[in-house]
Amino acid sequence: MSAPAITANGDEAPINWTVLLLGFAGMVIGQFMAILDIQIVAASLPQIQAGVGASADEISWIQTAYLIPEVVMIPLSGFLSRLWGTQKVFLASCIGFLITSVLVGLSSSIEMMIFFRAIQGFVGGAMIPTVFAVAFTAFPPEKRVTASVIMGLIVTLAPTVGPTLGGHLTEWLSWRWLFFINIFPGMIVLFLVGRYGNFDKGDLSLAKGFDWLGLFLMAAFLMSLQFVLEEGAKEDWFANDHILLLTVVAAICGPAFIWRSLQSSNPIVELRAFGNRNFVVGVIMTFVVGAALFGGSFLIPLFLGRVREYSASEVGTTMIVSGLSMFAMGPFAGRLVRMFDARILMFVGFVMASWGMWDARLVTDEWGFWEFAGVQAMRGAGVMIAMIASQQVTMATLPPHMVKNASGLVNLSRNVGGAFGLAILNTSITQNSARHMAELTSRVDQTHVQMRQMIEAMTARFSSSIDPHASALKAVYGMFQKQATTQAFGDAFALLAVACAFAAFVTLFARPAKTDGAAPSAEIH
Repeated sequence: MSAPAITANGDEAPINWTVLLLGFAGMVIGQFMAILDIQIVAASLPQIQAGVGASADEISWIQTAYLIPEVVMIPLSGFLSRLWGTQKVFLASCIGFLITSVLVGLSSSIEMMIFFRAIQGFVGGAMIPTVFAVAFTAFPPEKRVTASVIMGLIVTLAPTVGPTLGGHLTEWLSWRWLFFINIFPGMIVLFLVGRYGNFDKGDLSLAKGFDWLGLFLMAAFLMSLQFVLEEGAKEDWFANDHILLLTVVAAICGPAFIWRSLQSSNPIVELRAFGNRNFVVGVIMTFVVGAALFGGSFLIPLFLGRVREYSASEVGTTMIVSGLSMFAMGPFAGRLVRMFDARILMFVGFVMASWGMWDARLVTDEWGFWEFAGVQAMRGAGVMIAMIASQQVTMATLPPHMVKNASGLVNLSRNVGGAFGLAILNTSITQNSARHMAELTSRVDQTHVQMRQMIEAMTARFSSSIDPHASALKAVYGMFQKQATTQAFGDAFALLAVACAFAAFVTLFARPAKTDGAAPSAEIH
């Protein structure tokens, strides 16, 4: 089976589909590994904490240390791919990722683990956006929707199944296998990409006049922003001097980086793609997809662990519905994109995600697998449709020479959107829990007849304790706290629903984009 590809000199050459698909498959596996590692530790942090003797504050850096350097590599990978070629960049990224995975798994202290985890996130970040670039340059126009569906499945499934897989691996083997598990698929990636992944050639002349100032400004801006979003809610935002300082750094370096990129003849990140209206709308959509994807995958496990006190495996079993719904919707989403205007599908996808989240605003402390099943199914299907459609709207009207940089910007917007979403949701839960607790306690005092009867019943139940009355008051307080926390989660689900509804209407500003695309394919070797 072959199809015509467009070479650099304009002549048609047959595509070797075996080479193309095997090389792309290797890249997709690597992309899955890199995204999976963001969330695979989420359900196993207590075990890792005990294993390396970390404090509660230190252990959160296992995720933060991976994410902060990763956001720098994601946009930088576009420049590196143009400089050295996609294959070399991907292979170097995978080798570095595998080595640091082993070193993280062998870590004996939290300091050692955080150091290697940061390097792992940085080098592994290049495996994420390069796959998007290949999908829109190596594949002929009529096959790009299929490639988009595959990428959509990876991007949505990896963070969803991460906590599930991590929880079971920790129970079956040990937390160190959260990182050792990368070795075998990593070897497959190296073989497939090394043998079949020669998609393009680099241009070493780009190294002349490398914009070191632009790189510094970009790194300072993105790392400061990511740190503020990751740690702000825990540190009471601007009440913390470090958060305030890094916010100022981000506020200064961000505009300076944009100015530098527009002025430089050889910028680290090419921002001219933002002159394309569909690309701007698509980036906004991807930002909201990131918030909905990571936000939903954050809220439900947190609720199940904090309110229902589920184990890691029980949380994973409940969350599997989300992954299954996304997996089942993927092929249908690809067909729908070929049949209908992608803008309509973006609208429908965000409305479905909003509907699912809005239903969850009525969550109670009795909700479990079956109550969340419908919420997850609607949200998962909606996010998948919105993601596949937004990829078409974002990339279909861009010229080929912009695709590599644009793919990095799109992936960056999803990650930053997820970070924004988690920061806002974390803050919402914290503030609304306190507000609902104050409301509950203000309505009922100990002179209330029913409250007095409840305290007396509780006191009788704790009659064998040292201080039955104090134990009863503590139990009642715990009941109030649980109810206040549940209401706060309902508010967070509603907030996420409103964000998705807003995104649905933003889609109306996009121009029609044909799925067969106008950008020519790159030569396949």
